[in-house]
Amino acid sequence: MLEFAARYAAGAFALDAAFKTGPGITALFGRSGAGKSTVLALIAGLARAQSGRIAVDQRLLYDSAAGIDVPPHRRRIGYVFQEGRLLPHLTVRQNLLYGRFFFPNGRLPLAQAVALLGLEELLDRRPAKLSGGEKQRVAIGRALLSDPAILLLDEPLASLDAPRKAEILYYIERLRDELTVPMVYVSHSLDEVVRLADSIVVLSEGRVVGSGAMREMMGRAELRPYLGHHEGGAVIEARVVHQDLQSGLAHLEFGGGVFEIPDLEALVGERIRVHVRARDVSLALARPAGLSIRNIFAATVVSFAADEGPSLDVELDIAGTPLTARITRKSATELGLRSGVPVFALVKSVSIDRRSVGYA
Repeated sequence: MLEFAARYAAGAFALDAAFKTGPGITALFGRSGAGKSTVLALIAGLARAQSGRIAVDQRLLYDSAAGIDVPPHRRRIGYVFQEGRLLPHLTVRQNLLYGRFFFPNGRLPLAQAVALLGLEELLDRRPAKLSGGEKQRVAIGRALLSDPAILLLDEPLASLDAPRKAEILYYIERLRDELTVPMVYVSHSLDEVVRLADSIVVLSEGRVVGSGAMREMMGRAELRPYLGHHEGGAVIEARVVHQDLQSGLAHLEFGGGVFEIPDLEALVGERIRVHVRARDVSLALARPAGLSIRNIFAATVVSFAADEGPSLDVELDIAGTPLTARITRKSATELGLRSGVPVFALVKSVSIDRRSVGYA
């Protein structure tokens, strides 16, 4: 959907990045100053690259070699900033219709946008009477009603508190699942990225250090310094097969068995994405008994991730599903771990919280 290759410099900062994305949500992830927002500005035409090529659905927006530089208002880009940037003198309805002004024949009806984002009760209010989460929903609706070929979201949750963040995440998931508009989502929160994104582009100091499908990228040991050492691990796609209302545990089936996790608001049959952090996985040579840990899976050691210090990441295979365990080097030696050794992976149910779960 998006082809991006650009060089850009401003002051001491330089960007030299190239990547391609597909449908769904692509996350741009990295620390502050990595170049995430600059990439969005270059796609939207709000900044101009020194050289490169940018295309959406094979439609060229910028090509330095061919002398093409489509002005921002003709790029068909929907842009949602960290703060809503609504027009304060207009009602919610009028702010939404402002998005339609440039593309009166847009494909998404106003009524559908309103329903998707839960804006029915807000249409006659002005921005001053809206919460932060409500303002962001309106901003997203306005961007969608401009009939964008791609939607850019620049840390839309950054200024919100936890309840409002959860609110917006729910609506972005609805848009991902019910519309065909591809999105590029900027964030420095790995929890958000794991929950929402189909693919991820990891940036560091203006360079792409990795890009690909979310599940694959989370398992790449060389990216852990950029993803966050404590957040590194695996993403497992599963299906809800049972909700035990008495215990409050949901049962999630995947290729290697069944996870039990607490407080999951999902229906039986729904597809779920679970982020299992390496630090939350322990290993045993024999199936343990008399433990409170409910998730125990037969696994095979695949490899070890090179790392400095006393800890070691052990790459595991659970009937075709990859998992990572972080243990001490001393434990690995005492257990005699090497490639091909059968082990049991232990994951505490309470280590999988709501931040670790998204809808696939």
